[in-house]
Amino acid sequence: MTSHQAPAEVFWTAFRALKKEDRLAIAHKLLLDRELGEDLRYAVLIENRKREPRISLKDYLAQSSKRPK
Repeated sequence: MTSHQAPAEVFWTAFRALKKEDRLAIAHKLLLDRELGEDLRYAVLIENRKREPRISLKDYLAQSSKRPK
């Protein structure tokens, strides 16, 4: 475990030990922070799209130029 992972693990363990209402209150506060909320939303999008097939930039550009505008 790295020196950056250790505090995250402590925080995560403490967070998971909280009552559900308290976890939701913290999550709500995190999402209200505009910059952090944006980071979290991007992290979720990235995680969800990991399973999508990959396409090279060259192929993407070729496909997008064929689409009607």
